[in-house]
Parts: sequence; structure tokens; C-alpha cells
Amino acid sequence: MMKKLEKEILELGKRFKRENQTFEKLVRQYDRIAIFRHIMPDYDALGTQLGLYHFIKDNFPNKEVIVVGDNHVTFTPRLFQEMDKVNDSWFDTPFLAIICDVGAKKRIADPRFEKGEKIVVVDHHPKVEDLATFDITDTTKSAAAELMVSLLLNWKGKYVWSKESATNFYIAMVGDNGRFQYSSTNSHTFKIASHLIGCGISLNEIYGAMYLKNIDDLKVTAYILNNFKVSPQGVAYYVLDEKVQQELQITTERGKENVNLFSNIKGINIWCSITQDTDPKEPCWRISIRSREYVINGVATQFGGGGHAQASGAKINTLDELPEFIAALDALID
Repeated sequence: MMKKLEKEILELGKRFKRENQTFEKLVRQYDRIAIFRHIMPDYDALGTQLGLYHFIKDNFPNKEVIVVGDNHVTFTPRLFQEMDKVNDSWFDTPFLAIICDVGAKKRIADPRFEKGEKIVVVDHHPKVEDLATFDITDTTKSAAAELMVSLLLNWKGKYVWSKESATNFYIAMVGDNGRFQYSSTNSHTFKIASHLIGCGISLNEIYGAMYLKNIDDLKVTAYILNNFKVSPQGVAYYVLDEKVQQELQITTERGKENVNLFSNIKGINIWCSITQDTDPKEPCWRISIRSREYVINGVATQFGGGGHAQASGAKINTLDELPEFIAALDALID
């Protein structure tokens, strides 16, 4: 697959030259590598984690590489392999920790990353705190996968790009940028997609697996279409409390799966899912927010979350806070 890199990819390599050289050096140096990402994983978290895993194993087959964290309620094993179950003793021997798609300590799925002798963060979210020996953060990228692939393409060795690694990275990228719909998509994004497609991945297989649904899923869609609300300024939202989740036989993690039902509806400017989470450690209502053009991450931050300009997450403690939340989104719309 190796060919002359496009200028956008080379420019990113120049911008992160020192950090990326250290990243490559550390991967070569350590025989034991653990790859981490955020809790409640999405396409980008899992795909970047596993894309990197296969890239390292393909090019350094003698290294011991593990992927850790919670499995996804539906993506695993339909789209992604299961995470490794590793005893605490594994982390007692020096290893390199690589953290993908997350920059906040409390959101990293496995706290044992702190035992890493060296820690590297590769992320496209705004930096929250210092977690690592060094981090490579670029908030202009549509997905952590887009950034990771660009960094790896700038490594100077002759590296293998397998179909399996490329498939994971591609799923990660298009899952996070809405199949190239969000404003963070640019020419660099398409150059990365071109490289991944050049690895022999099957777009039919990928999209078929990503969006495959069961007949029972239609009941969830029907419920949402019969119960959503729209604010005066065009903020659409649906609420799934614990009782409804039980009736529909879905988990909290799946509550946001239908949020993009409203993405192409005239008169709807911002759309949200609001799902009750009864986890005793942090009971709340989890919110996924999407937008075509309005910048929503400021409101997300205001309500205990954050994210990207057109795709963010937030939370409220009770539904009593919902009117205030919707009003804050309404205020964004002219």
C-alpha cells in the first residue's frame, strides 16, 4: 500500500514530528503494550483501539499486545473482537500504555493504564488534563482513527497495512464523522479514507455490519417516532426512562442508537436522545446531542459533558433539568 503521501498527511506529520517520532520509538522499544480507550465505547474508541492493535501485531508479531476495557453491548462481537481479560499481575511488568480517543482520567475504561512505564495519548477531543508521558491531540480531526492513521502513515519504516487493521480504522472514522457528514470532515479525512480503502477493505461488508438491525429494533424506532418532541426552535428529542427500556428490551448504552433518525428532517436543527441510567455509582440521564450546523459542545460542557461541534454528550441528574437543557439548545438557534 505504500506510496507517496498526500500533502495533508505530510503536513500533519510535520506538525507532530517530534511526538510521532517518540511514539514510533516507544512502540519499537516495548515488548509489552496495552491499548486503552474510554468507557461506554463507540465506533471510534473500539475501532481505533483494535486498528492499532492489529497494526502493531502485523508489524511486530513477537510483541505482547493487549486491548482492555468494557465490551460493547451490540458491537461486540458483531463488529469488533472481544476485549482481553487480563489479571492485575500482567501490569506489574513494565509496559507501554497507549490511550485512544479519550483525554479525561475518569472516562478511561481501565484504570490500570496508570501502571504504564510510559503513557501515550492519541485523541481528537479537547484536552482535559495531563495523563501521559506525552499526548498527541488534534481537535480538528473528525475521529481519533483519522489522527492515528495519519500518524502511523508518517512513520518512517516499511510497515504492513492489513485488511483487518484498515477495516477497524475505517469503521472508527466513519462511525464518528457520520459517514463524512459532520463539519470536521475535510480533505485530510478523505485522504485517510483513500489509504484505508486501498488496503482492500469491503465497504459493502463494513456498512452492512455497522447498520444491521433486528426486527425487534423496529419496535424501538416505532416508540421513538410516536413519542419524540420538538421545541419551538427545532430541537428534537426523545426520552427513554428505565421502564421504557425494560419494555423495549434495550440497555442504557443502546438508548442513543436512534438519535440520527432526525438528522435530515426539515425544521429540526438539533436532535437529542435522553436515556435514564440507573447505575448506582452515577444515576443520571445520559444525553447524546447532534446538529447539522450549530455548535453544541458549549451546551454539552455546561451540562456535565463535552465533545465536538456537531456531536456531543451531556447529562442531567433529573428530568426537572430537561427544560433548562432544551432552552439552552434553543438559545443557539437564530
